[in-house]
Amino acid sequence: MYFQNKLINMGDKKVKLQIWDTAGQERFRSVATSYYRDADALLLVYDIANRQSFDNVRDWLSHIKEHGKEAVQVTLVGNKCDLPRVVQADEGRRLAEENGIPFMETSAKTGQNVDRAFLGLAERMIKMKYGYVPGGEMADTIAVNESKSINLSNCCPIT
Repeated sequence: MYFQNKLINMGDKKVKLQIWDTAGQERFRSVATSYYRDADALLLVYDIANRQSFDNVRDWLSHIKEHGKEAVQVTLVGNKCDLPRVVQADEGRRLAEENGIPFMETSAKTGQNVDRAFLGLAERMIKMKYGYVPGGEMADTIAVNESKSINLSNCCPIT
């Protein structure tokens, strides 16, 4: 299991993210439940090069609905878009639409849309809590472990 903190500044608002990566492994399901029970937001990530990974998403969504907060913000993310795909983007988009959640694809290897996934989630959390997003736009940087900034020019929006 992997853990990291991120601090996102959006105008006068700050969002601290605690990122827990269980890699979707079944042995971490009970541990994951204890973390997302109190989570305000979740990135539900599947591997676009692995059909089983995508097929497990419905179970995870059901589990989140059963054990998570009622207003938890979930974003569905298809990862590894740098690899040959088995799961089409339309399948992910359709599943997200069925569940009323945003969808996007990323590549952790190349960094494509990774920061945008976190920024979109932070934006939704601020909008939910305060009713608006400072400046009306997403932040330009994310502080990783509260010390390192990452430039986010030319990123794609979440759909």
